[in-house]
Amino acid sequence: MSQVTVEAVREKLAGIKYPGFTRDIVSFGVVDKIEVQDQKITVELKFTTKSEETKIQVKDTVQKTLEEAFPGYQVNVIEGTIQVKTSLGAKASDDPWAGRAPIPGIKNIVAVASGKGGVGKSTVATNLAIALAKKGLKVGLMDSDVYGPSIHIMMGIEDRPNVTPEQKIIPLEKYGIKLMSMGFLVDRDAPLIWRGPLVMKAVEQFLHDVVWGELDVLVIDLPPGTGDAQLTLVQKTPITGAIIVTTPQEVALVDARKGLKMFQKVDTRVLGIVENMSYFVCPNCGNKYYIFGKDGGRASAQELGVPLLGQVPIEPEVREAGDEGVPVVARNPESASAKAFLEIAEKILQDELFK
Repeated sequence: MSQVTVEAVREKLAGIKYPGFTRDIVSFGVVDKIEVQDQKITVELKFTTKSEETKIQVKDTVQKTLEEAFPGYQVNVIEGTIQVKTSLGAKASDDPWAGRAPIPGIKNIVAVASGKGGVGKSTVATNLAIALAKKGLKVGLMDSDVYGPSIHIMMGIEDRPNVTPEQKIIPLEKYGIKLMSMGFLVDRDAPLIWRGPLVMKAVEQFLHDVVWGELDVLVIDLPPGTGDAQLTLVQKTPITGAIIVTTPQEVALVDARKGLKMFQKVDTRVLGIVENMSYFVCPNCGNKYYIFGKDGGRASAQELGVPLLGQVPIEPEVREAGDEGVPVVARNPESASAKAFLEIAEKILQDELFK
């Protein structure tokens, strides 16, 4: 019988997908230690999830996979414990990755996400950042949608950032907010044809190679969906909490629920749901028209046990303001949409994680 190596065991484990995701348990960080000695294989797993069902499923799959792959070897699968280090802006009780790659000077990180595109996620992220700045916070806004950046358009910026002698990127600033986006670095109409690893490298540089300085909150506009890029960013970043953006119709709500459950699976706090395009107010009669359905976001929030942070109405001015590079909270803070964003910002600041 040939001697089994640690690398051979790791290779087999790399073929096991983490439940609900496309990534394997090795790249996910679940496999902590592998030992092979005297016809015995010991694998120590460390979980960040609180789901006992997920833990049991992974452990059982590891046990079965290794027993089938290496007959004659005794397989011992054990569960270790995670030691979480606290750091500036990280909450050990709520963020299992707070000890991984903290960003000096940043007290809180809020991820704005959506299960699908087209629900106004970037509009929410941009206006939320301005609303937080209006409340006296030091705010940064990072566009992590590398393939389809839009923050540079919504903020009306065509400049390119400078670089320090240490090769650190100096973020651009507007409305008192520090900004970083791939849109600052590539031509406006140029397609970005990159594979996943390059995309993640760019996102990591935006986080750790940008001179953010001292910030009360960094708002990250995530790419739409629940793929590996979103998961990797959440896994490697000490996120205070996430916001899920949806519209009222069922097709959007289904995807929003998937996004919310993704964060829950990796033990990232979901601050709440924002329902965008909630209703249209007729300028002539003042009646509300629920074009995409009524209170879908509220129902989903109740179903999933998270707060409904706000309902943002459909207003032509929101689109016009974004296209002109002057977001509605900056352009017309007295509008119904701007007031909704300001109220959402206030609710976020009242969350216990920010106290």
